Amino acid sequence: MTTRHWAPGNYRYVPGVFQYSAGVVADAGHAIERIRFPDPVPWRQGFDRIRAYLSERGRPLTAFCACEMRSPEPFSEGGFVTFNEAYARVLAEWGLLENSDNPVARSNVCPEFDPPGEPAFHAFAFTVPTADAGQSFIVAGGAEAPEGKGGYADHIIAKGDLSPEGLKTKAAYVMDEMTRRLQALGADWSGTSAVQTYTVHDIHAFLPDVLVARGAARHGLTWHYARPPVVDLEFEMDCRRITVERLLIT
Repeated sequence: MTTRHWAPGNYRYVPGVFQYSAGVVADAGHAIERIRFPDPVPWRQGFDRIRAYLSERGRPLTAFCACEMRSPEPFSEGGFVTFNEAYARVLAEWGLLENSDNPVARSNVCPEFDPPGEPAFHAFAFTVPTADAGQSFIVAGGAEAPEGKGGYADHIIAKGDLSPEGLKTKAAYVMDEMTRRLQALGADWSGTSAVQTYTVHDIHAFLPDVLVARGAARHGLTWHYARPPVVDLEFEMDCRRITVERLLIT
């Protein structure tokens, strides 16, 4: 994995699939800030609120670098493509797509309880100029299937195996992928400030050796009781190093 520079946004990104990049890291002299909504905001309205917030902060739309979304339930393969096409059209309108290359990292998961009625924004991130920022990065959400294969169904690791061993195999694959993305950004687990996992299955059988021993819980681990965004995917993670995170009340 290698990075490409998104100069209009002051960050580098790991190329991924058309709906998102695999991760972003701020340029020198810049940092990434993360803003979380108290409750999920329907995605069209969410884009409007993100636009307004970036304007208030004096940042261009091209500084938008990552987001976390919540969806009602796992999509079919076709449904996921349809939503992603609509989502990417907004990014194109914002000047964020270049030759179909998408620099914006993303996680999109489905809460098992109290899900939103439609895809919605949970959080977003953008770059800001700052002195002595240190490194800041976001690794996009990834589940137990390789990206860029034209679909997930035929490539899911241990597909349908919800035994403790099957779930461990899935989690190990995701940890390997997160590690690859971190390395591409010039980082490793020791630099993370937050790690999130998304599954409705018991993680305790593999938590010590697959996650904790490899450094994914240095500052604890946030477990969201949610499913990955496509049917038959069962385990997802993302991680980040962010020094400024805000809750957007208004």
